[in-house]
Amino acid sequence: MMKQASLQDWFEINGLFIRYATMLDHCDVEGVVGCFSASAFIESPVLGRFEGHAGIRDFAERTERVTRERKAQFRHVVSNVTAEVDGDKAKARCYLLDFYTCDGETELLSPGEYVCDLTRVGGQWLFDSRIVIMDKSFDVHM
Repeated sequence: MMKQASLQDWFEINGLFIRYATMLDHCDVEGVVGCFSASAFIESPVLGRFEGHAGIRDFAERTERVTRERKAQFRHVVSNVTAEVDGDKAKARCYLLDFYTCDGETELLSPGEYVCDLTRVGGQWLFDSRIVIMDKSFDVHM
């Protein structure tokens, strides 16, 4: 039965959300992959579904490519993290602001949420699934 995360679990899960967002924005592909369990998936309304480490690597490489080719910058800002834990399993969600800067212009692509299942592996929380819910649709041609 899920219950509110302890302060320690919440702190570690919050850190995972921040680590993921920061690594994605800094184009650290392997760092992004390292935030996920081997059988994890990401589901994005913009880019589709990506499964396993190979799929998540493809997802992160797309962001890296767009950033490099367009000399652009993404900023994924996460807040309002909530988490419930049952042993080594957790459910967590947070708000997301996704900014995109290119040619000196910054736009908010869309506010939204990350809805995630997590598992603790070797004492470290990892994402098992990350479902991205955006408040409006957008396209940055990734």
